[in-house]
Amino acid sequence: MLESLQRNKPNLIPNFERQLGFRRKAVAVIFLRVYPILNGKSFEFIRNFCTFTQKFRVWTIDLEKYNLWGGNDFPTGYKRQDYLDRILSYTGNRLIKVLVGQRRVGKSYLLRQLASHLANSGVNPRNIFFINCELSAFYFLKTNEDLDSLFNLYLKQINPRGRIYLFIDEIQNVEGWERFANSYSQDYTAEYELFISGSNSKMLSGELATLLAGRYVEFAIYPFSYTEFLGITQKENNKIHYLEYMQSSGMPELYHLSQPEVQRNYISALKDTVLLRDIIQRQNIKDAKLLEDIFVYLVNNASNLISIRNITNYFKSSGRKTSYDTIASYISYIEDTFLVHKVEKYQIKGKETIAGNCKYYINDLGFNNYLYQGFGYGIGYKLENLIYLDLLRAGYQIYVGSIKNKEVDFVAIKGERVIYLQSTYLLIDKETIEREYASLEAIEDNYEKIVVSLDDLPLPSKEGIKHVQAWNLSHTIL
Repeated sequence: MLESLQRNKPNLIPNFERQLGFRRKAVAVIFLRVYPILNGKSFEFIRNFCTFTQKFRVWTIDLEKYNLWGGNDFPTGYKRQDYLDRILSYTGNRLIKVLVGQRRVGKSYLLRQLASHLANSGVNPRNIFFINCELSAFYFLKTNEDLDSLFNLYLKQINPRGRIYLFIDEIQNVEGWERFANSYSQDYTAEYELFISGSNSKMLSGELATLLAGRYVEFAIYPFSYTEFLGITQKENNKIHYLEYMQSSGMPELYHLSQPEVQRNYISALKDTVLLRDIIQRQNIKDAKLLEDIFVYLVNNASNLISIRNITNYFKSSGRKTSYDTIASYISYIEDTFLVHKVEKYQIKGKETIAGNCKYYINDLGFNNYLYQGFGYGIGYKLENLIYLDLLRAGYQIYVGSIKNKEVDFVAIKGERVIYLQSTYLLIDKETIEREYASLEAIEDNYEKIVVSLDDLPLPSKEGIKHVQAWNLSHTIL
């Protein structure tokens, strides 16, 4: 029978399996026993049958298990108050709240914290609907139609009254999710407020995403900052604990793992998951080994000026068959998953970006600390990486500065505020001080200038240039 169907209708069986969303032997048997009765006359039956089985899958979900109804509670983890305050300031309207960031940085916890906050603030828990597309129970959610069916089931079963708060975690896994989000955010017959998350920076840059233009606000979520590290560990702010943070990781789950080997395995599994699920499978990568090797290269060359041409030549010199375009594409995929961040050069005097060399910074130092320790990535480079992440969290646009053939580690711009920052391990002698201050002294405007180091004692200001100890930087740039 299957062979006959495949021969006469070659697209029938794959479409049946796709629409069904899951393969169940019993369902297939029912289909094959019923179909001959139709004598091949009604393919409408097939579509209806697939619709029925999909809806059956929806109806069997224990929705209450994953929601706050009936006195249930969420595991919410460490409370990230800065993010919560920022996101909550945008509630009470039809804007879609979009949380983006690398896998495992805590987006799910933040969504649950937001939902719990609403419930604790007087919102009826039955008016809060939470979906996590990463859970196996929700794997059947393939398209926006599936989301619509599930949401309508919630409306019928729970019958909420008033404004409904809809949370969808890792929504990029659902094809056409933009249509669903647009429809419910703009439905003038009811009050819906959407909170969604995703692990790809391009999830809102596609053709369909234009539907949402001007209708969403985006929040980038990062691993634990040093300030959050102090909060979760209850440690004092000082150099010792800053160095401890520098040698570990900001991934939230790691703080529940005590053994170094377990921590290393966790970071390794995280890296493999991102590369496999978010890049290799999604982009149909042909050379998975090259992709991973490029990631290793970027990790171990973080904070260094490099170019795509340099990277291409490096791999070609090692006997790898690749091209400039392939390397460029693979790097862009790695960037899209938030594993690394690209920083372009900026001509300070001309106030314009410069093509060519750039820098890459790791989203979390754990990739170096736990996986690639033997590559000579020193404290100075790690310090520069952490400064970059502090600036990123604070909402700055960041560039590598260039002035009179001198490099300024960071040009940070936020609104009308501009900060020039130089990073150095230690200002150990007069020669080092003169060298590190020289780049900032060459800048002729009056914007803030800061040198950041790990010195035990702060230095006095020099020609308007402020010295800041690294563990106090976050307060300075806010």
